Amino acid sequence: MSQKARKLFDALDLDQDGTLTRAEVIEALRAKGPTLAAQGVIPFWGVGDDAESSALFDAADQNGDRVLTFEEFSAVVDRRFGW
Repeated sequence: MSQKARKLFDALDLDQDGTLTRAEVIEALRAKGPTLAAQGVIPFWGVGDDAESSALFDAADQNGDRVLTFEEFSAVVDRRFGW
């Protein structure tokens, strides 16, 4: 699990409860995505629309409980972004 994944997860965890919901991922990427890309936290091509953010969430939600742990999130973003 990469430090980049941790930094991105923490940036998306708006309520800082240690998990991510679909709404949280969509809202955070919409609000913070361009800034995170400019800071090098996420690739520019990784900043997508709401449908792409939702698809990222679905890909990461391995157990189907509708919340992402850091481990679930990291496994997907590390692979997708080549970290």
